[in-house]
Amino acid sequence: MIDQENETQDRTTRIDRRGILRTGGALAGVATLLNSSIVRASERLTAPARHITTRRSTMTYQIEGRLLEVCTCNILCPCWVGEDPDGGTCDSSFAWRVDKGTIGGLDVAGRTVALSVHIPGNVLAGNWRAVVYVDDGSTDAQQEALLKVFTGQLGGAIADLAGLIGDVVAVERVPINFTVDEGKGTLTIGSFVEADLAPFQGATGTATALHDTAFTTIPGSPAYVGKVAKYRREETGHGLADINLTGNNAIQGLFRFEA
Repeated sequence: MIDQENETQDRTTRIDRRGILRTGGALAGVATLLNSSIVRASERLTAPARHITTRRSTMTYQIEGRLLEVCTCNILCPCWVGEDPDGGTCDSSFAWRVDKGTIGGLDVAGRTVALSVHIPGNVLAGNWRAVVYVDDGSTDAQQEALLKVFTGQLGGAIADLAGLIGDVVAVERVPINFTVDEGKGTLTIGSFVEADLAPFQGATGTATALHDTAFTTIPGSPAYVGKVAKYRREETGHGLADINLTGNNAIQGLFRFEA
């Protein structure tokens, strides 16, 4: 993986209610992503995961790992600086691989959560439609804990990001392959998403990075800009667009989420 450890910024970065990234203290509130739509979608999950509610839990967590992200925008994706997406909409797939950490004392190292989303306009306006994926190597307890974090129930910077999603159309448990070899990333999400990506490098040979952006999927950390060698998505079964592109925007990075 790209050497990003020394460039990770203040972990208290968050998105305020207007969607603008700011640094400061605790979050003002928790996202309301886990609405009735995700409860209905969670019927696909095993029994322990069905009892997720919108009530804020007292469980605490600290997890860190890596991000791979691809989308239909050109390079650089205007969403990251708060501008409207190329073509007016953005269809993206991204995954967080947890390398180490616990949620409420439960070890979730080695687990991956992914989203496949349709963004109907400006990224900060919200109203995203999303499919949520959890890797099938997760135990029922790990899956439930991960969903609580990444749907915003446990607070932290990820909660405000989750709040941009207006409709969760499905929650699926599938094989997820997340690998990084010498900076080149590969992401597969079941039979739904397949992507290969590589970072850009600056004149000094270091990875090209974005800092202090208006939007981010890894609050508090720099994002490393890259290019998609392949992005294939088959999501019409979930009501999202199928995609088959090369040469579009890609992002890598590290994350550390806690609350």
